[in-house]
Amino acid sequence: MSTETAPIETAEWQGFVRHDVQGKAGRLSVRVGGPGRGAPVLLCHSILTSSAIWHRQAIALAARGYRVLALDSRGHGQSEAPHGPYAMDDLVEDAVRVLDHFRIAGTHVIGVSQGGMAAFGLGVRHPDRILSLCVIAARADAPPPFAAAWDDRIALVREQGIAPLAVPTAERWFGRAFLETHPAITATLLDCVNETDPNGFIGCARAIQGLAYLDGVTKLQVQLTLIVGAMDQLLVQPMTDLATTLNCRLAFIPDAGHLPQVDHPDEVDAEIDRHLREVARSASVRPAV
Repeated sequence: MSTETAPIETAEWQGFVRHDVQGKAGRLSVRVGGPGRGAPVLLCHSILTSSAIWHRQAIALAARGYRVLALDSRGHGQSEAPHGPYAMDDLVEDAVRVLDHFRIAGTHVIGVSQGGMAAFGLGVRHPDRILSLCVIAARADAPPPFAAAWDDRIALVREQGIAPLAVPTAERWFGRAFLETHPAITATLLDCVNETDPNGFIGCARAIQGLAYLDGVTKLQVQLTLIVGAMDQLLVQPMTDLATTLNCRLAFIPDAGHLPQVDHPDEVDAEIDRHLREVARSASVRPAV
């Protein structure tokens, strides 16, 4: 694993500036970096984290000339946490408010887990704003067993706050062995999880329980790449099925967990680079209308 750029960074990032944007129900915080005229890339993170988990990819994309926007979802990072419940469409509209604020007509979207669900939602609800989608470790629907699994976590947070979820969530995402052999990453990850507002977690968990974009994503016309960690047991099969349904490329990251850009950043960086190059290549050969 490369150590040049930390995969998670909760502090401010070199070359990036935080901006506040008024969202649908509160203030949203977004880190912005890279050339002002670069092709936009919107990065959307998982529940219980923040834009911090995109540190390495954001720095690399900005250095390659992209205009990078790394959004903190409501109730996560430095964004406000309005009282819920939220719907996934609410998180989608928050992202649209950010695009409108910066006068961005169209953007590439890269999302992981909850952020990947929101990416699907952007493609379904606002296809005219999307240049391409790269979705990591996310599904487009919430079947009953998947939705029900969130109830106990919601109840625990209501009773005891976020802290009891931190270590079990990290172990579920990466496995104990990775956490024990990467103490610096683990410490930063737990800091990132623990800064999540309980209202933000509960609201976003309810949004995930209501996820219903499966029918819509089958109609997507935009170029799409799916990525999943080979050790992410709950998502390997759903994403395999989704790739078959959508006839799109699915990249497996060997030995990776739920947030592969953290535990296998080199491989994910390469897949993101391949995705963006393929999008550029397709655009260059598209016939004029």
